[in-house]
Amino acid sequence: MPRHPVADLAAARRAKLAEAFPDDRLVLPAGTYKVRANDTDYRFRPDTAHTYFTGNQTSDAVLVVEDGESVLYARPRSERDTDEFFRDRQYGELWAGRRPSAQEISDSLGIEVRHVKDLPSWDDDRKTRDLTTDEDLARVADELRLVKDDWEVGELQEACDITALGFEDSVREWDRVREFGERWIEGTFFRRARAMGNDIGYDSICAGGSHATTLHWIDNTGSIEPGKLVLLDMGVEGHNLYTADVTRTLPVDGTFTPLQRELYDLVQAAQQAGIDAVRPGVPFLAAHNAAMAVLAHGLEDMDLLPVSAQEALDPESKVYARWTLHGTSHMLGMDVHDCGRTSVDIYPKGDLTEGMVLTVEPGLYFQEDDLLVPEELRGIGIRIEDDILVTADGHRNLSASLPRTSADVEEWMGRLR
Repeated sequence: MPRHPVADLAAARRAKLAEAFPDDRLVLPAGTYKVRANDTDYRFRPDTAHTYFTGNQTSDAVLVVEDGESVLYARPRSERDTDEFFRDRQYGELWAGRRPSAQEISDSLGIEVRHVKDLPSWDDDRKTRDLTTDEDLARVADELRLVKDDWEVGELQEACDITALGFEDSVREWDRVREFGERWIEGTFFRRARAMGNDIGYDSICAGGSHATTLHWIDNTGSIEPGKLVLLDMGVEGHNLYTADVTRTLPVDGTFTPLQRELYDLVQAAQQAGIDAVRPGVPFLAAHNAAMAVLAHGLEDMDLLPVSAQEALDPESKVYARWTLHGTSHMLGMDVHDCGRTSVDIYPKGDLTEGMVLTVEPGLYFQEDDLLVPEELRGIGIRIEDDILVTADGHRNLSASLPRTSADVEEWMGRLR
């Protein structure tokens, strides 16, 4: 097997992890299959930290780091002279397909590989830290993943590029979208994700009309109706498990109404303010604060706030949040909400560093039964989201190939439909 590009990077990562716990034994399992129904399993996806520190994506593997040495205990394929090959529905090659051999895994990842059946039970005095139960190990593992190297940035860029193609596919099939509704967009995007990547990075949100005011609408069972908007929050997970996370809100008719354009342009201005705030050394929350300032003043101009925008932006008030609902950013990487177990002093309360990747995704949401807003606003939800790399001199938008301004969105849809 050729050596995987991540092999040397993973070795350096393991060395840093071992430095944080020099006297301990570290255990990072990949996980195993989960039952979907009776004797069928969900498609396997390995634990993020396990893959980050090894590159391995096979099931039932365990990384052990001890005394500066690393061993990957894996479940390689069984040979034809074994009962497992013919009769095991979960691992047998006849049933589940060909697994790599121990030598193939070792050659590819540059790590010693032993059979998982030989994983020791360890009854010595050394402290054994298991990632699934040890909070300190989980915290350090996530903190080491916060800053992306050049290879990781390339993986994220590829995921964003494929994601853009999935959005384009959906618009090209707009006649079918109008016929079959949200399900058609979900299926169309999934086809692109599987064709060029590993999977979708998270359940796609294809929210037509008032469904857009439900932040995590993943049923995708609704219709796509003329005169309304559709919010699409979708991301491709690449072959090495790095995912994009992009949102666009599109006019079903291809052209925004005057009211829709006014609201969309406000959200886009807020997003641009958030993106402009991203650079090394500023607080992680800088993008959020910049975007919320724009939205609060916009809501004030619409006479929706019971107080001035300045008063609403006071941390003791935040009355504007009735219509903005969520934070503007989260870290992005191998998980769509990446590095969630870090110390809060580092994320979200810390500062941005070159190499971090975060989303910037402000939104406005007016519930269809909200009596505090005019009737014409009810049931409208708008969110715009891009994936932003912190660079030495500012930032780079990894998902910039998709249009963001209302005029560009209309031109793009008109060209593709």
